[in-house]
Parts: sequence; C-alpha cells; structure tokens
Amino acid sequence: MNWRRTLWILWASNFAVTAGMSLVIPFLPLYIEKLGIHNLSAMERWSGWVFSAQFVTSVIFQPIWGAFADRHGRKIMLLRAGIGMGVVTALMGAVGAVWELLLLRLFNGIFSGFISMSVSLQASITPNEHSGRALGTLQTGAIAGNLIGPLIGGALAETIGFRGVFFCTGGMLIIASLIVLLFVHEHHQPIVRAKGPTGGIRQLRPLFPVFVVSTFIQVGMMSIEPIVTIYAKTLYTGPHLALIAGLVVSITGMANLVGAPSLGRLGDRIGQRKVLILATCAAAVMYIPQALAGNIGVLLVGRFLLGLFIGGMIPSLNVLVKKKAPPELLATAFGINSASTFLGNLLGPLLGSSVAAAYGIKNVFYVTMIILVLNGIIIFFNRRLDAERVPAVAG
Repeated sequence: MNWRRTLWILWASNFAVTAGMSLVIPFLPLYIEKLGIHNLSAMERWSGWVFSAQFVTSVIFQPIWGAFADRHGRKIMLLRAGIGMGVVTALMGAVGAVWELLLLRLFNGIFSGFISMSVSLQASITPNEHSGRALGTLQTGAIAGNLIGPLIGGALAETIGFRGVFFCTGGMLIIASLIVLLFVHEHHQPIVRAKGPTGGIRQLRPLFPVFVVSTFIQVGMMSIEPIVTIYAKTLYTGPHLALIAGLVVSITGMANLVGAPSLGRLGDRIGQRKVLILATCAAAVMYIPQALAGNIGVLLVGRFLLGLFIGGMIPSLNVLVKKKAPPELLATAFGINSASTFLGNLLGPLLGSSVAAAYGIKNVFYVTMIILVLNGIIIFFNRRLDAERVPAVAG
C-alpha cells in the first residue's frame, strides 16, 4: 500500500468527517431551544449534557473498537464509524424532544472513532522515519475541517434550517465513508497475539505514560475553550463583536495548520519526546500574554502563537504510540489513546468553567499553564519515551 497516496485519501475523508461534525456546533443551543427548552439555565444545562454525551460513550468504546480493528482490519472500522455516525447524525434532525437528541449523541459516541482509526491505519503503513511528517499532515485535515465546518454550518442554518444541517452532516459522513470504501485498500493480516489473558495489557503498560499525557494535554487545551469568547468580550467592545469572537476561537486552529506538519517533521529528525517537551513548555509560556492582555490584539497574537505549538503535540503522541506499540496491538493502542483524548475533552471544560466561576477567567490561563508545565516535566523525566518498540511478551 502506497503510504503517500493513502495519506491524501485519508486527509480528504478526515476533512469531510470533522467539517461535517462541526457543522452543528454553532447552533446546538439554539436547536435545543427549538426543541422546547426556553429557560436560560435549563438551556445551558442541556447544552452541556448534549455536547458532552458523545465523549462519555467514546471514552468507553474507543479501546473496544481498537481491539476489534487489530483482529479484523482498520478499513472496516472506518466504514463502521463513518456510516454509523452518518445515520445517527441524520436522525438528530428528526427528533421531537431534547432527551431524544441526548440519546442520539450518546449513540454517536458509540460509533465514533473515524479519526483515531484513520491515524492508526496511516501509522501502520508509514515508515518510522516519515511518521511525524505523515501524521502531522493527516492532523491538518481534521483541523481544517473543524475550522471551516462551523462557518459553513452557520450559513447553512440560515438557508436550510437547523434540521437540514443535521441531514447535510449525515451526508458528509457517508461521503467520507465512500471515499474510504473506494480508494483505501488494506491488506490486513491478523497477527497472533501473545497467549494469556493479561498479555495485551502487559505489552501496552509502557505506553501508559503516553495515555496520561494525552489526557492532561487535552485538559490543558480545552480548559479555556468554553470561556475564551467571554474573555474576548471583556477586551473588545467595538463593532463586529461576533466576528472578532469567532476569530479568537479559530486563529489557534489556523496556526495548527502550520505547526502540526512542521513540528511533525522536526520530530522525525530530533525525536518526538524532545518535540513534546518543547511544545508543551512553549505553549505554557504563550498563556502568559493571553492572561495579561490589555487589548484584543495581544490576545489574538497569544492565541496564534499557542496554536503553533499545540499543533505539534497530538501528532508527536501519535508517533510515540506507533513506535512503541506492538504491531498486533497497534489499533488497540490508538483506541486507548483516543479514549484518553476524549477524557481530556470531558474534563477540560469542566475544570476551566469551575476555575473561572470561583477565581475569575484570568486564573484559568495560569491553571492551564501549570498543567502544561507539569506535563513537560513528566515527559522530560520519562526517558522510556525515547526507547524503541516494546518487545513482545512471550506466551
């Protein structure tokens, strides 16, 4: 299988998936209101539940689907995720009550895993010396989709309505699945695992520090996201406030497009552990100008510089998983790492909003900075992350 050709096919499908899934984000609270929830506090509460529901079930099912992929192939798992999420998301456009929407979001989490499985597939066919570049480039497909999706979603909601956007999203997920079905070719040969009920767990034990770092990096990244637009409003009161608030959110993703492949290539040269130390510590420093910002321009510069370094974290962690996981457990390892990321997506906003409510928004930046510095210290002292793939456990 040509890894370069597969990279661009998966890039296109990842873009379609993330753009589709992010179409609904801008108006999700408005859709909940349309379903009969009009009290502001109840709307906020339901919005939090609906948004988080998918992460809850994703944390549980990602390792299960990863283990299934090791036995039966990654392509079938990509099709399972894309078609399953496409059908469930389309059904969200037909609900009549908010509890039905919540239930479908829970089901969506069960089917999720398209991005992590595409990373696993790409990692399995890419030579180690090109892993950082390939996985960093693949990451930009998801980033670009997340950037463009909300803009398209907002425009579509004005023209075809909220329910129509859910149908459109389901269609984009089906299209991504068709791209994989027609153009991705996998020659899967199951590898016999080590005997014993705990063999797999014992083999993945050296990767546990990577999983922990994945969770806490995501906690650090997501802690400020729910409230950064509120912070922007305290710094800017001029015209086009909504546009400026959107720019504050999206500028970090724009910088990710540059940082992810660049730091990925650097990791191929000097090692992913060194890039992770550099990226986490530099990202931590970039929270200082944001906390001290006296105007919107300083905040935007800080957010952009933060995005440059954040872009190198996830691909570097993915490369470490590829290099250190046994071949017969590669998809399982990526499934667990994906679950770790989803756990961070759950915990981060809870931490950020709690700190902001208790101590003020500016202190969220400092708490996030401390989390990233602690991550950098953990990575610095964990020299096993420089080691080669763990040896197979004798059966």
